[in-house]
Amino acid sequence: MVLYLDTSSLVKLYAEEAHSANIRHIVENAEVVATSRIAYAETRAAFARKFREDGMTVKEYRNIVQDINRDWENYFIVDVSDPLVKLAGQLAEKHALRGLDAIHLASSVVLRKQAGRPVTFSCFDDRLTLAARNEGLKVTN
Repeated sequence: MVLYLDTSSLVKLYAEEAHSANIRHIVENAEVVATSRIAYAETRAAFARKFREDGMTVKEYRNIVQDINRDWENYFIVDVSDPLVKLAGQLAEKHALRGLDAIHLASSVVLRKQAGRPVTFSCFDDRLTLAARNEGLKVTN
């Protein structure tokens, strides 16, 4: 299975939250785990915020950042190109998505075309999940 993780799924992969065990299981069983290049900054920002505002310890934060950096090298990264951004704009308009959500959806659509096989899309946003289904992606969360 080719699995695409948006930022909400990546956060659950590295922090113990609702559905974290499910995400870890899906990732362990995927042949390819993919995400957008923007997900690195989004994920780091999410954990920096957890560190500042939610009582995450320095050690926990450093360990998570280390894990993200280690794993990032193993992900298939979808680059944010001009055609992808234009597709994201169309998808944002079509599905009433926020900008970065549209980039994640466009990235998974482009990935499916490049891979020539189905892509399973993982996210925890209802609107984005519905949009992914409407674009013909299998969705898991």
